[in-house]
Amino acid sequence: MNRAAFKPLQNTALPPSFRQVRLERAREHDHPDGTSAIGYIIVAPLDTESRIDAETSKAHRDACRVVRQRPDEPDQLGHVVHGPNNSWRFHYDVAGAVADEAGYHFGNERFRLGEYVSVREADGMHPYRVVAVTPL
Repeated sequence: MNRAAFKPLQNTALPPSFRQVRLERAREHDHPDGTSAIGYIIVAPLDTESRIDAETSKAHRDACRVVRQRPDEPDQLGHVVHGPNNSWRFHYDVAGAVADEAGYHFGNERFRLGEYVSVREADGMHPYRVVAVTPL
């Protein structure tokens, strides 16, 4: 990942609806208690229902970001990209055309503390829990 493609965010230039959302791997067969070592940090605007705001994200595409965190791997930086049928994808190769991972029904999900969402990764679908939602 070319980190030079990411300019620092100037949060004073962003609408107040932008939030930083932390997702952590929820309980599943490989992690019966879940794990905080596997997660995502998403920066995106949320509407009044705590859903990702597609219209605001279009106006601030570069600011909609994701950080993929895994143990024993460097963090991967990417963008949160709105797609067809109100889908959301994580692109780590900013110049590429293929999504690396996708939020499952992210267009309908509420990003509130304690809620669960799913992410389709290379090895299948995995559950995540929203553990923090903070203003920028």
